[in-house]
Amino acid sequence: MSDHSPATEEPHEGPIRTPKQLVATVVASFVVPVVVIILLVNYVDFGAKPAAGTDALGAEAVAQRLQRVGKIEIRDASAPAVLRTGEQVYQAACTVCHAAGAAGAPKTGDAAAWAPRLKTGYEALLNSALKGKGAMAAQGGGEYSDVEVARAVVYLANKSGGSLAEPAVPAPAAAASK
Repeated sequence: MSDHSPATEEPHEGPIRTPKQLVATVVASFVVPVVVIILLVNYVDFGAKPAAGTDALGAEAVAQRLQRVGKIEIRDASAPAVLRTGEQVYQAACTVCHAAGAAGAPKTGDAAAWAPRLKTGYEALLNSALKGKGAMAAQGGGEYSDVEVARAVVYLANKSGGSLAEPAVPAPAAAASK
């Protein structure tokens, strides 16, 4: 007979001896691989990620903030000046406030609001537009010539119940010296 009989053999022992160790081992066998996979995915996908809710640090936003304040526009002084119509100037500069009545501006087409202003006459309206009045900034000396501003004043006044005549276009020599 052999020295090792089944009755005298020692029982097999492993690293898991209690039910608590068994539960910890089963949980770890699922959690550890999931955590490792998540870390690997983040490592592979690591890069510039946009900030949540804002693009203030984006390349385009930074470039826009770093633009020069002014710009240089080279024009031929001997070229004939092309004056914009009153409607074009109104659409570009006046419609923001006068279409909605913002900052106390009388709305375009509101004859009741424009009646007292129209009674003051064309010169007073033009003066208010060129020098500014209330919340309206002065339009004279800006992007539009005085004639273009005058055309916009006539356009706006006539849309609001007035019957003003279109201002005369200055002679070519006067337009070039603006």
